[in-house]
Amino acid sequence: MNTLLTQVPPLHAVPVHPAVRQLLDQVTAEPAAPLRLAVVAPGGYGKSVLLAALDRCFRDAGVEALLVDDADRLGPDQLEELLTGADGPIVVAHRPAAVASGWTVLQLGPLGVEDVTRLMSAVTGSPADPAAAAELHARSGGVPRLAERALLGRLEEFRPELDELDDDVLRYLIAAEAGAGRNLDLLCALLDRGPEQLPPVVDAARATGLLGPDDTLLPLAAAAIRDFGPPARRLTTVQRLVELQLANGLPVLELARSLLGTGSSGASAAAAFAAAAGEALPTDARLATKLFEAAAEAGDRSAAVTAGWARAAALSGDLDTALRLGDGMLGAADPGTRAAGAAIAATVLAHRGELARSAELYHWASRSAEPQGSAAAFAADGTGVGRAGSHAGTGAASSVGGADGASLGESGGWFGTRRAVGDDRPAAPRIGGADWAGADAFAAIALVGTGDREGARRLLDSPSPGLAPTLFAGAATRMASGIADSVAGCATETLSTLLGAAAMLEPALGGTLLPDSPAALAALTALHTGELALAESVLTRALAGRTGGDLLEARHRLLLGWVAMTAGDLATATEHRDAVAGRTLEARDELFFATLELGLARRASDLVGLQRSWNRAYQASMRQQTDLFTLLPLGELAIAAARTGAYAKLSGQLERAHNLLARLGEPPLWTVSLVWHELHAAITLEDADAAKAHLATLTTHAHCGRHPSALATAAQGWLAVLGGRFDPDPIAAAAAELHDLGLRWDAARLAGQAAIRTSDRKAMVQLLEAARQFQGTAARRDPGTTEPAAAGTGLAALSERELEVARLVVEGLTYKQAGSKLFISGKTVEHHMARIRGKLGAADRRELLATLRELLSRPEAQ
Repeated sequence: MNTLLTQVPPLHAVPVHPAVRQLLDQVTAEPAAPLRLAVVAPGGYGKSVLLAALDRCFRDAGVEALLVDDADRLGPDQLEELLTGADGPIVVAHRPAAVASGWTVLQLGPLGVEDVTRLMSAVTGSPADPAAAAELHARSGGVPRLAERALLGRLEEFRPELDELDDDVLRYLIAAEAGAGRNLDLLCALLDRGPEQLPPVVDAARATGLLGPDDTLLPLAAAAIRDFGPPARRLTTVQRLVELQLANGLPVLELARSLLGTGSSGASAAAAFAAAAGEALPTDARLATKLFEAAAEAGDRSAAVTAGWARAAALSGDLDTALRLGDGMLGAADPGTRAAGAAIAATVLAHRGELARSAELYHWASRSAEPQGSAAAFAADGTGVGRAGSHAGTGAASSVGGADGASLGESGGWFGTRRAVGDDRPAAPRIGGADWAGADAFAAIALVGTGDREGARRLLDSPSPGLAPTLFAGAATRMASGIADSVAGCATETLSTLLGAAAMLEPALGGTLLPDSPAALAALTALHTGELALAESVLTRALAGRTGGDLLEARHRLLLGWVAMTAGDLATATEHRDAVAGRTLEARDELFFATLELGLARRASDLVGLQRSWNRAYQASMRQQTDLFTLLPLGELAIAAARTGAYAKLSGQLERAHNLLARLGEPPLWTVSLVWHELHAAITLEDADAAKAHLATLTTHAHCGRHPSALATAAQGWLAVLGGRFDPDPIAAAAAELHDLGLRWDAARLAGQAAIRTSDRKAMVQLLEAARQFQGTAARRDPGTTEPAAAGTGLAALSERELEVARLVVEGLTYKQAGSKLFISGKTVEHHMARIRGKLGAADRRELLATLRELLSRPEAQ
């Protein structure tokens, strides 16, 4: 027996292609029959396994046969000499190549999903999961060697095979893994070959069995090359690819990403990381942060890289790094660097609740940057230049803003590179002006937020010169104008202005660092004016469009929770809260999160949860400076403080809030909601004088629109209800007006409290029915709808067990006593009552009992 087999990997079963099975059956039946067979397939397709099986067949039959594996490694003369004089069956196996005439050819293909399933079962000894088999088939392309090594966790066995590959083939595979496998020009430059010389390299790469039918690397093959290829050759190959891309002014993101973690350094690597970071910044701030950091570690400590790193860190939510880097830029000699550092630090401080200091830094940033004139190329939408290196100009590269006359280019890249014509060296990155382009506008917003309307107006009336009138600059100015107008008179146009700013900014926002988004400010304004549907819409768009990156994602989510809670949709509010729970939040977001939890507990009459949430919310309020944009959380905190006996703790914060409003001239838009909350705190504290004073304030502003008018009317109704002398019809009308504004929970509570305080049974029934309808609405109406959703279904909504529990509790039994009668625990009775309250829409226990008494007294309940 003449057998030249390579070491056969321990595959657990011969691939079951029909042609293979037919061959084995034929050899078993007639082992001495003449046979000149060429088994052809790329590496890893099972040629060696098949030859091993044939070897066993011939040996068992005592037949002399010549079996030659890896025949493609033999020269023509060697193979001819080996075959000369062979009398018995001959089988040679080789990778794809021409086959001489007179030979039978058996072409092995990849395994199918069913074949992979059988292979998995053979390797694991248990039935294979079909989904796992399909996934393995997709990752391996059905190549037996890849599938088995993945199953056994032995991809490292590729290491010696990759080491032995021809250098050009290995570099081709590395380029394919780095994403350059289809770029003919790049491959030719990498391999120093003409296009006509490239096919042999590609054919040799196909023969490795690592490419799929479309010549792309199979996923498992890509992982093997990335993890087990020769590190030095991979590094030099990818670096060369990056240099070629940079020299041609083409994108380098995918190539540079593959260099992360390799320790690559030097000017070329640093330039690649910096350019790639600029490409990534508009859509993936976390990746951009890693790339900017890699650029710095590779040796580029320029102001542009530092600024880019700081902006990316801030956008990804790493404010500690952003503030550290931004603060370090304040002492730079270059005015553009100082301005960028100040703007970044100002943004961080705004998110941390320090609006006064933020305003100072923004103003300083706008005045520190040298005017760039009409030819300034820093795009206020955050682009700087277009895609890295995509616009070449003449003259020396500028370190500030783009005064070199580079084109604004696409909105996708803030951080650009440029080269002089004919210069093949990697370009030096530049600082874009987006960091301070909206500085005056952001400073004006912060000044209004801290009570300085005149200072804000001065900034808006005398903006910094030299900035192009881009979408970003226009939107930022409109946003600031809307906030400045919100504290003047009834501010009827404020919401429209802010919604316009949000829409204007959407197409130009990628990678822009914002202290707050126009969507968030519009939503706050909408919450203060009862336009809940508009608030939900603008926030949903901002969330879907990732406005402001990860930095503002939590803000938008929390405000959506506030909108839902204000509308009485506690389930949706809880979902938004849970989506943010567990994150590390900055002071502003922490305040909104903690008071959202507090508000949910209060509306659910969860006194234990209210007490538990109080401490976190109070501590968050102490870390946040009082400003115009945190009055809603302060109002919610005031009611909770009254419920928990801690109202005195808030006296200082409430006083500062009213002083701020006084400096702004008591603007109705911002004043009414806080006073509405304070009214309810006074009602809880049974402080009649304070309640009357709050009613007077609400009445003063009632002329400014439907929302303040509805709150003033409802406040008057609340005092009448608590006084015990009221006409049910005006109360029902006031509650209905609140409901139409989207304030479901407030409407239901007013109607429900009136119902349990009236001695008129007919009025009680009507008010209870109204309360159930208001509270039982399944969800907020879409904009434009006028009819509320279907009302609650009363006793029909309760199960038989819930009815039994309800009757016993209404009769006056405690939960424990009711449980004893029903042979259940008192805790179970309590859970039943909680579900009943939810189904009937009662705001608290007293309202629930009144509702049950009325329902159970009806004839149909008997």
